[in-house]
Amino acid sequence: MNDAYIYDAIRSPRGKGKTDGSLHEVTSVRLSAQMLNTLKARNSLDGHAVEDVIWGNATQVGEQGGCLARSAVLASDLDERIPGLSINRFCASGMEAVNLAANQVRGGAGEAYIAGGVECMSRVPMGSDGAAIAVDPSLAMESYFVPQGISADIIATEYGITRDDADAFAVESQRRAKTAWDEGRFARSVVEVRDRNGLPILDHDEFMRPGTDMQSLGALKPSFQQMGEVMPGFDAVALMKYPHLERITHIHHAGNSSGIVDGAAAVLVGSKAFGEAHGLAPRARIRATAKIGTDPTIMLTGPVPATEKILADSGMEIADIDLFEVNEAFSSVVLRFMQAFDVDHGVLNVNGGAIAMGHPLGASGAIIIGTLLDEMERADKDVGLATLCVASGMGAATIIERV
Repeated sequence: MNDAYIYDAIRSPRGKGKTDGSLHEVTSVRLSAQMLNTLKARNSLDGHAVEDVIWGNATQVGEQGGCLARSAVLASDLDERIPGLSINRFCASGMEAVNLAANQVRGGAGEAYIAGGVECMSRVPMGSDGAAIAVDPSLAMESYFVPQGISADIIATEYGITRDDADAFAVESQRRAKTAWDEGRFARSVVEVRDRNGLPILDHDEFMRPGTDMQSLGALKPSFQQMGEVMPGFDAVALMKYPHLERITHIHHAGNSSGIVDGAAAVLVGSKAFGEAHGLAPRARIRATAKIGTDPTIMLTGPVPATEKILADSGMEIADIDLFEVNEAFSSVVLRFMQAFDVDHGVLNVNGGAIAMGHPLGASGAIIIGTLLDEMERADKDVGLATLCVASGMGAATIIERV
């Protein structure tokens, strides 16, 4: 098999996912096209230089529907002979795009791909596609469906994660993100977004709240307590699935959960021959990929079995990993990962995460791969693992190593 390498990784800044957010005026297609144009220009991708564009987005409806990937290619400066494939693995869509591209290269189906994803949550709200898992009563009842916030609170209850634990983690995410921006750690990857006239719109992650502290978070009410407890609440559904729990402890709120934002990210994946033909030096090798299904009610524990699987598949141990990026969908998701593998917070999400900077669903997987690679280079580390929880009970992971 061929080796698959990362040659470049970029992302947009993340704009607030509301109508007053800086990126609200930019469609998902145009934001994606800007990412494609940047990769093309930075890497001199003339002509039919890549086999395909594989692009993830979680809410594939309206302007984010209709094979957004192909629309983005046509809206960009890429050669029209390059096709496009839109995929949806919910929050792991961007990572799955990169993993699919890597495995295509490894299998000899093309020398290079652009992979990544987008989500403009201010324009296409989460859940607006009417997913069957949430709205079809027969499926929801059979799978004991509860909203993700309830799932995050189930994790906290099951694994003894307290409100103070979650809030302290969130405060640290904000502190680390501010430090990373202040020190220019994202300078290589973040691409300023411009409007149709070429005027700058956004050059930084605008969701951050660097003044967050334990006192301000302590004043927030749990976001999911009412939907859980008011009859017939979702807590009752969860307790039918997990009768050993006396009750669900609700600890999550807007301050210790990921932010709703707009954003996009792109990764250039190719073979050794592709790099040699284009005069490009690889930054990292994609060593292994993994995906797995998990319990659809607790839903968000996927990073743990996905990591167990990717380590087993690649013959590695957790001690072989130098740095980790675990998507901060909710504090309890990452705290459970650290607990399960006894991972020190000092080597995990060292530049903050989605609690501070936001979680643009279809893009986040590609974002954390790029963030991981940048930090591996900055800190001179060799091997990194990125992983995400996924809606309806799935997990995905990627291991990369510097070359």
